[in-house]
Amino acid sequence: MMLDVLLEIKNKHDSSLTFRRSCREGVCGSCAMNINGKNCLACLTKVGRDEDGIASTVVLPLPHMFVIKDLVVDMTHFYQQYKSIEPWLKTKHQKEDGQREFLQSKEERAKLDGMWECILCACCNTSCPSYWWNTPTFPGPAILLQAYKMIADSRDDFAKERMEALRGEMKIGRCHTIRNCSNTCPKGLNPAEKILQIKGMLG
Repeated sequence: MMLDVLLEIKNKHDSSLTFRRSCREGVCGSCAMNINGKNCLACLTKVGRDEDGIASTVVLPLPHMFVIKDLVVDMTHFYQQYKSIEPWLKTKHQKEDGQREFLQSKEERAKLDGMWECILCACCNTSCPSYWWNTPTFPGPAILLQAYKMIADSRDDFAKERMEALRGEMKIGRCHTIRNCSNTCPKGLNPAEKILQIKGMLG
């Protein structure tokens, strides 16, 4: 995998090479970068080969992000946008006596499939032209996907308020369904489809 190549370079050729990595299993999202023109996770990306052996590979940091060093980009704004959607359960009523948790049926839980798997690697956001052009205000596909997850969660009582918070030309309206996000997601998710569902709910 490409992460192994980067580790080989760092350990044996250039110890100053800087990049993020952690789980090596496509779970943490730390090693997101642009490899041969596509945003992906280095730990899940195979080394390219041609008839002469290993093919030349171009590795760049995630596009349209401020670079701290080498392949490490500044994720501060991305996480601030994530925080802005209040990605935690909010309820309007207290638990009943003896109730330890808010339960879901299997059907209610199944509605979260295709969203809970998001690892916030920012591959989709940084492949989205609308995000490139409107980064300060447009939250991007990853954040909108996470927002819809909270809206669809039966344990949350603030679905209406969450939807209204997404209304606006520089929020949900800035998505033009280019679908770069769905094409590049290393987890095979479809943020574009979820954004269309939000638009349909808002009318």
